[in-house]
Amino acid sequence: MNFKEKFANDLKESLKAKDEVKVSTIRFLMSAIHNIEIEKGKDLVDEDIVSIIQKQVKQRKESIEGFEKGNRLELVEKEKREMGILQEYLPEQISSSELELMVDKSIKETSSSSIVDMGKVMGALSNQIKGKADMGVVSKLVKEKLS
Repeated sequence: MNFKEKFANDLKESLKAKDEVKVSTIRFLMSAIHNIEIEKGKDLVDEDIVSIIQKQVKQRKESIEGFEKGNRLELVEKEKREMGILQEYLPEQISSSELELMVDKSIKETSSSSIVDMGKVMGALSNQIKGKADMGVVSKLVKEKLS
């Protein structure tokens, strides 16, 4: 079952269960996918959809930080719930220990020794872990290892 079918099924189940947060989250996600398909003029593949989901998860994280600063706890809870729903659709994330091993291996394979080589390392890693780890975390880890 592809992502679009899964979204449609989950939307139907959420409507039956009267889960308003899940309904609105899935509708918003489907709308974002539809808009990008119109913009690109073609149907998106699953890899593209995963990147859209990751972008929306990142937006939720940023919103949570902002709402926490503004002491808007009801909105923090709503955003956390939406983020949890979105994360259910992401592929299983790589553990931090496994990620560290991959970074070490990539540094060794690219013969990198300083922060100047960070682009080479990130390029090699991005294809292996795209969608399976937060690239911001990967970037920080690579910086630490190369510093």
